[in-house]
Amino acid sequence: MSWQLQEAKQRFSELVRRAEREGPQVVTRHGEEVVVVVPAEEYRRMKEREEGKEMDFKEFLMSGPDLSVLDLERPRELPRDVEL
Repeated sequence: MSWQLQEAKQRFSELVRRAEREGPQVVTRHGEEVVVVVPAEEYRRMKEREEGKEMDFKEFLMSGPDLSVLDLERPRELPRDVEL
């Protein structure tokens, strides 16, 4: 989400909550992106990568997108009969 600077100042608590819940929040001034608010854990991960620390396999998998929003259930109906 993108926030105008004035709105970000007035609703800073909400901005922080959304960054924690939804990920990076962009703040603009005069229509230009000036800062991004990110959760502290994400910032630490970015810093470690920048400093050359390698990410282990678990960190790599955990850094991916949130897949819980996908509907991954298979239909429970039986397959149709096919003559071969």
